[in-house]
Amino acid sequence: MQYPKIILYSLLLIVFTTCRSTEGPATTPSPWPYGTMYEIFVQSYADSNGDGIGDINGLTAKLDYLQGLGIDGIWLMPVNPSPSYHKYDVTDYYGIHPDYGTMDDFKAFVAAAHQRNINVVIDLVLNHTSSEHPWFKAATQDKNSKYRHYYVWANIDSIRDQIAKKEVTLDSDNITQWHQAAGSNSPDEYYYGFFWGGMPDLNYDNPDVRQEVINIGKFWLTEVGVDGFRLDAAKHIFPDERAADSHAWWREFGDAMRAVKPDVYMVGEVWGDAGLVGPYLQGLPSMFNFDFHHGINRILKNEQDDGLIEDLLAARETYRQIQPHYLDAIFVNNHDQNRLLDNVEGNLPKANLATAILLTLPGVPYIYYGDEIGMFGHKPDPNIREPFIWDYDARAPEQTHWLEAVNSTDKTVVPLAAQINDPGSTYSFYRYWISLRNELATLRTGNLQPIDLPAYLLGYARVGENERLVVVHNLTGEEQRLDVGPLNISRIQHRFAPEISLAGGWLKLPPYASVILQ
Repeated sequence: MQYPKIILYSLLLIVFTTCRSTEGPATTPSPWPYGTMYEIFVQSYADSNGDGIGDINGLTAKLDYLQGLGIDGIWLMPVNPSPSYHKYDVTDYYGIHPDYGTMDDFKAFVAAAHQRNINVVIDLVLNHTSSEHPWFKAATQDKNSKYRHYYVWANIDSIRDQIAKKEVTLDSDNITQWHQAAGSNSPDEYYYGFFWGGMPDLNYDNPDVRQEVINIGKFWLTEVGVDGFRLDAAKHIFPDERAADSHAWWREFGDAMRAVKPDVYMVGEVWGDAGLVGPYLQGLPSMFNFDFHHGINRILKNEQDDGLIEDLLAARETYRQIQPHYLDAIFVNNHDQNRLLDNVEGNLPKANLATAILLTLPGVPYIYYGDEIGMFGHKPDPNIREPFIWDYDARAPEQTHWLEAVNSTDKTVVPLAAQINDPGSTYSFYRYWISLRNELATLRTGNLQPIDLPAYLLGYARVGENERLVVVHNLTGEEQRLDVGPLNISRIQHRFAPEISLAGGWLKLPPYASVILQ
């Protein structure tokens, strides 16, 4: 007999996590920027005016919820006006999309977040604009417009071979990066758009473009009051063969932002290994760690460690040599990847295990909205950005419904309203580990040291000034026992599952369980 997903996952959660241990700390704010970040797609989060579209005022109304969860900072996917639902093709860098509200709404949101010690980071899409941006429209209609050279143009004869190749690149499904401009007075001329024709790339060889973009960044920091930026598509400012020019640009941009806000937080999106990512740290002190993302998903799938911590330490050492104040932005999934639960084939305890690993490592951990209630989602992209589920049967007035969900509904996911007071819920699991990170400076900023354990366990030490914590995770679906004599520990310090025990020098770990020892 096949049971609905929601029943199976609820049963697994009860079996493997039961109730929250009384050893857990209360939620307290953690020092910025080492606390937990929370990524939000505003359109899918909370609706304040009944139109079914998430908005800024709805988000403001949920700040108490985020504070209670223990969130230290919010990363908002793009909020600028755009013709696309995802808004990664901007038509006005100084505005708020009208579906989301007004600039006054946004400034009120930032102020309310700051009152709760929550920092605000916005997605800044600087590699390209929308093809509907006034700059691009002027560029296509008038060769003499100053905006003509805001974009990259080529005669068809010079790019015919590139068009014929139709090569698919690593992080774009676009088969060619050159596009003919509709309505152009020069039909033989093409413009460059790495991702697709609706996103023409800006021309960073033009100093006017660079200054324009710097002005945009300064506006959001000084006039609006945001705390920093997530820099979309950071490696595509110039083509791959001109990577050194991209590195130089981010140094220029980073210096300009720090000149107006010395503690500005900037994190770049560069898909690649440590060798490719490292040079971008000259200008951007934080980068998303895609190697870690792939590594943690791999050990979850295989249920055995293959050197995750050693690889993480090696990458961090590479980065630290370039940027001594490097901040490692670690994540399990985000708006570009299948959701965490889909990555582990619906195994909720295993998904929770990933979160416990994430939140006990150094750096800046990122959580994707809805993961804390166990939302599902696999591509295409809209289906990994579905509405957050506040209550059953859309009873919550803030429930968004701009998209009919196919993965996460109240038939497949227990809504927040049914989880928030349940000590054994996914929400409570997240709150426990986030709160623990907020309380313990050693988890946030302590040194990371590998521990040699059997491959079915993942272990490491976190070492602070006067504290050494040993973290052990059971990667398997079977109970495991570990002789803790070599670990130089004496007691269980923190655990979510009360079935975890330490007696006679042996640690007993239930399936997919995590523990902190001291």
